[in-house]
Amino acid sequence: MSTAPPSPGPGPAAPRARQRTRALVRALRTPSEPTEPLFARAPRAWQRGAPHVIAFGFAVTLLPVTATVLTQDYRLGSGWAGALATAQAAPLLLAVTRPLQAWWIIFTADVVGGILLRSADGVVGRPWPWTPMVIIGYMVLMVCLGLRESRRTLLAVWLATGAAGLFFELISQIRSDGTYVLMFVLSGVCLMVTAALRERGDAQRRLAEQETISEAERARRTLLEERARIARELHDVVAHHMSVITVQADSAPYRIEGLPPLALEEFSTIAAGARESLTEMRRLLAVLRSDGAEGERAPQPGLDRVRQLVEATVRAGVPAELALQAGLGSVPPAVDLSAYRIVQEALANVVRHAAGAPTRVSVTADERWLTVLVVNGPAVERSSLLETAGTGHGLVGMRERVRLTGGTLDTGPLPDGGFRVAARLPLTSPKDLP
Repeated sequence: MSTAPPSPGPGPAAPRARQRTRALVRALRTPSEPTEPLFARAPRAWQRGAPHVIAFGFAVTLLPVTATVLTQDYRLGSGWAGALATAQAAPLLLAVTRPLQAWWIIFTADVVGGILLRSADGVVGRPWPWTPMVIIGYMVLMVCLGLRESRRTLLAVWLATGAAGLFFELISQIRSDGTYVLMFVLSGVCLMVTAALRERGDAQRRLAEQETISEAERARRTLLEERARIARELHDVVAHHMSVITVQADSAPYRIEGLPPLALEEFSTIAAGARESLTEMRRLLAVLRSDGAEGERAPQPGLDRVRQLVEATVRAGVPAELALQAGLGSVPPAVDLSAYRIVQEALANVVRHAAGAPTRVSVTADERWLTVLVVNGPAVERSSLLETAGTGHGLVGMRERVRLTGGTLDTGPLPDGGFRVAARLPLTSPKDLP
């Protein structure tokens, strides 16, 4: 007895097709979030209100026109005409905030209208199943959908539109005049264009957010780099004093005769502590200089090299002049280094951002404060576009150095287009200042 071969079951393509169909249906049921109005984040008030005004204009125009055309031209009952006109036009107001829900109402009304108009007395020779008012309102709705919903939802809407048109073509090929094809093509174009514009705007917005995050990270990295550079420079200043303490403590028994044993032991303890501190500082410096910056091991500059800075600036094309108070006397090493760096950064900013601007550098001091003033006029030459952004270290470094020494910093533009940098650095310990 022969047995029939088993019928082949559905291949792997069938489950995938069902899954895609379910996904499209699910997309039509689930609107995108949030439900804020279109252009709600626009910078100007008229831009935020424009979608509401446009939707209101289309709604109040299409509603009476649709009712009149359905009644007089298609000879549909006035009750049905009024209900269809309201259902097809009024939901455009909802489309500004909830376009997918508005689509369900309008799409259902359009399909019901097509069914009712099929048996109307005046449909012969007129557009069917979609009237001109239906097509216009549907395109407005497509724009709202394209600016809000996901690609999957837009594809489901487009396919549903084509399926409805094909349904009417199958039930009455005699009355159909091809408007379903026009509706299908125009809705696809509207959805594609508006979705592309929305995705482009989203990409630009994400890029702007990323640039903001990157700028914040860059500023934070700049601050950390500047603090590390200041720490490396201050090591040299502190190490000098620690070395002096070590030498004095070690040589005290030889320089001072008749020291008691307790004093000798105390000097020995001071020298050992100073040497241990120097060792720890060298270890820390090795970590800070792990980038191999050999040039930073050179002796740190001070106010005695400010004149060389100004001369180099003049050679760079900036007419700069220096007013350096004579007989400044002894300046604390940290203040001496900080004052030099402030002048250096200020002049670098002049060269970078105000090429050719006349610049005046003034360094004066009284009993308690060292004042550094760098003032430049408006730029004479156009700065290089490659330098307009700068490195970001100038003002950050100035503020860190002034804060470290306990001074004050005042920077800002001048009315004539120039810029001013004024720093006051204490010549004594901050606790000694009034």
